[in-house]
Amino acid sequence: MGLDMTDKGNTTAENTTRQAKTSARSRAQENSQSSWFSLPQPIKRVFDRFPLVTYPANDLPQRAPGRRNENILYIFQSEDQPSRDAPSFNPSCLKWQAYLKFHGIPLRTRPSNNHASPSGSLPFLLPASQDPQRPASPVPASRIAKWVISQGGKEEAVHPRQEAYTALIDHNIRSAWLYYLYLDKDNFNAVAWPMYVASASTSWPVQLSLAYQLRNAAREELLKTNTIIDPQELYSQAEEAFRALSILLGENRFFFGQTTPGLFDASLFAYTQIILDDGIEWKTPSLKTALQRHENLVQHRARLARGFFSSRTRNT
Repeated sequence: MGLDMTDKGNTTAENTTRQAKTSARSRAQENSQSSWFSLPQPIKRVFDRFPLVTYPANDLPQRAPGRRNENILYIFQSEDQPSRDAPSFNPSCLKWQAYLKFHGIPLRTRPSNNHASPSGSLPFLLPASQDPQRPASPVPASRIAKWVISQGGKEEAVHPRQEAYTALIDHNIRSAWLYYLYLDKDNFNAVAWPMYVASASTSWPVQLSLAYQLRNAAREELLKTNTIIDPQELYSQAEEAFRALSILLGENRFFFGQTTPGLFDASLFAYTQIILDDGIEWKTPSLKTALQRHENLVQHRARLARGFFSSRTRNT
């Protein structure tokens, strides 16, 4: 059925109203765009005088890798190390350096410091990139294990008792280590000072400030879990941890009966390698003496050093 005249009149009115609204909306948009892109004359004169310029990207630092087709692990490492494959002198760095090697990840190491790290701490990994215009994102230590799996690495099975034994390393041994390296004055001056202080700056005031920060950070960390800092108690707990780990390892080559070393092996090696390194002259050898009582732990360290670090490792 067709529309009567009333319907036609209403339709015409509606069309007229709709067109008017559309026209008003278009004008409003044009006015809005015009006001958005127009600037007050005083500001416009400034931009006319100093036009915006897009500068080219800054060059990479001299120490940045020139070859982006390699995995680069940034760690604490001696600048005059005869081999860039040598173990780090920092447990946190050495743990992941060893772990990557255990999984056959090809990599180069670069000496660095916490200030150069995107996360504020070492180590961090800069994965290889096939496109120099799109470098890969840095991988912090907390994500290295997942990154290895993403590269085809085998996901490790977790032993039912592994968490409890890991605590012996992360708490007992680490706490004793913090005192051993930072709060024992003789060890700090002989070992920590050249490794972390003298290598960071030649300015005496800066060195003093850094030394204070390192020792204070170690003290605060220990006070989180200890009412008082008793070195004999810390060393006693570390000795108990070494004894328990020695029993756990037994006559096996690697922990938990694995045929190849895993993250747990790397976690312990990160301390035993540094403690037993004859190139480090400990003035108070408490931890070294305690560790040397357990021959299988000594051999475990030597086995990993010979098998995965091409540079000559001392005391192997």
